[in-house]
Amino acid sequence: MDLKKLEEFILEVGAENIPLGMLTITNNSAAGQPVSMDNIRQTAEIYHSFGIPFFLDACRFSENAWFIKIRDPKYANTPVKDIVLEMCSYADGCTMSAKKDAIVNIGGFIAFRDPELKQKIAQNLIVHEGFLTYGGLSGRDLEAIAVGMHEAVDEDYLNYREAHTRYLGQVLTEAGLPVYMPTGGHAVYVDGGKALPHIPHSQFPAVALGNALYLAGGVRTVEIGSLMFEHVDPQTGEPVYAPLELLRFAIPRRVYTRSHLDYIGESAAICMKEAQAIRGLRVKWAPPVLRHFMAQLEEV
Repeated sequence: MDLKKLEEFILEVGAENIPLGMLTITNNSAAGQPVSMDNIRQTAEIYHSFGIPFFLDACRFSENAWFIKIRDPKYANTPVKDIVLEMCSYADGCTMSAKKDAIVNIGGFIAFRDPELKQKIAQNLIVHEGFLTYGGLSGRDLEAIAVGMHEAVDEDYLNYREAHTRYLGQVLTEAGLPVYMPTGGHAVYVDGGKALPHIPHSQFPAVALGNALYLAGGVRTVEIGSLMFEHVDPQTGEPVYAPLELLRFAIPRRVYTRSHLDYIGESAAICMKEAQAIRGLRVKWAPPVLRHFMAQLEEV
């Protein structure tokens, strides 16, 4: 979090107009990079100084804790479990998509320190999903989350997981793709704009590269760039494109071997040999919000 910009933004819009602040750990939209413990604490202090509740988007909590352990000398000898507890100690609550670090097929949860807020949310949950101890989940799914939360902080597992992802980064680099470094813990991010410099941001180079990879080898990726984040400047009315046209190679846990990752590299190499032939895209149809989930595109 840019602390200076955060404080300026709160002063500009007014704390009374901000229901809560949220910090994503790790930051999926910034190439999967972690948030330091100091930044988590300082972000919480700013929000709390204005009376604004501070929440964590904690779907990759253990990944963030692992990076703190291996990158911050102050935590080199601190168990990941204790790092997680400290991260959470600064927050008033969290949201959790358990399909990430809890290693499950479905489900998640939201947690609060404020018992009154918990009761309000619980009432809404009962109306729309189910009782507050299960929501819309089966008992089996709840048990899987409980087990996954424990397994997610196993340091042997986290060490292997991060090394596995780092290996894919090496493979893609050797294939000629500009990989964002350092690699993340759950995914490798490629700069699609640099990979396909002949395609302007307005024609979504990361999406074009992702399509080419799928055609070359059935490799599925997702764009985190202008298709996802383009917006209109309220003063000029002109489109503002994302600063980076990233393409994310997310790695499912405990699924792929190194042979699978090598195959991804081979598919990437095929694409880069014919990079100039890859064409840009334009939006044919898109919903008014979150267009990247359902947009239909066509080649320019």
